[in-house]
Amino acid sequence: MDLTALDIFRTVAAEGSVTRAAERLQRAQSNVTTRVRQLEAELGVALFLREGKRMALTPEGLVLQDYAQRLLALAEEARQALHPGQPAGRLRLGSMESTAASRLPAPLARLHGQWPDIALELCTGASQVLLDKLRAHALDAVLVAWAPGQPPDAALDSVPVFTEELLLVLPAGHPPVQGPQDVLPGTLAAFEPGCTYRRMAEEWLAPRAQPLRLLELGSYHAILACVAAGTCVGVVPRSVLALAPLPQPLGQHLLARIDTLLVWRRGYRSAALDVLRQALVS
Repeated sequence: MDLTALDIFRTVAAEGSVTRAAERLQRAQSNVTTRVRQLEAELGVALFLREGKRMALTPEGLVLQDYAQRLLALAEEARQALHPGQPAGRLRLGSMESTAASRLPAPLARLHGQWPDIALELCTGASQVLLDKLRAHALDAVLVAWAPGQPPDAALDSVPVFTEELLLVLPAGHPPVQGPQDVLPGTLAAFEPGCTYRRMAEEWLAPRAQPLRLLELGSYHAILACVAAGTCVGVVPRSVLALAPLPQPLGQHLLARIDTLLVWRRGYRSAALDVLRQALVS
């Protein structure tokens, strides 16, 4: 069970297809198929259910996927730890969508210009989803909002890198808002569960007399479009609002100021992470 076989297995599991995995790995399809079958023979279990061209993990494959993530992450960490002065290799970064859009372009451009041997992989998602992936070794570091009052995690280290002003955005012409009872629309447009900003908006709006309805959307553009249409209110960081020109100004009410944290597993060592942290705080 060598690292190359585990990497091939992990890629097939992620892509759900030998064809796409072979393209991503730049290997022949026959080689990918052979290596997966050799791994199954070595372990004595079927790792995939083959449904035509679709590859779905068996229960045993799901167990191995977790170990493969951790083993490959630890191997990459070991490689980087042996060369602390040479930031290089893969760095898997998770980020909230708002941070990726409004905060990351400039520091990541500087990072790439100074350290071109770092292969940065960026994915976006809700804070809780990203933290779960970090704990599962599917990501090396994440940029998330840690809600006020949320207890710290002893297994993680973090540093604040940005401060956001979280806004409740209101349809144009909405009367001034002093408290949740002043909010007229009964629908909140927000991201999926696990989004810290959504959680904070829900808690702030909870004292309303009328129950709050939720409209789950996948982008800030969609949230702002629905607010502009007058059907709901939304929760958006001010930094994102500045990137989205609208035909008419929307009402705004400041909900809170909240830090965006760079979070990594306690004990994780990486020269690439060190220079990323420097790029974010400089």
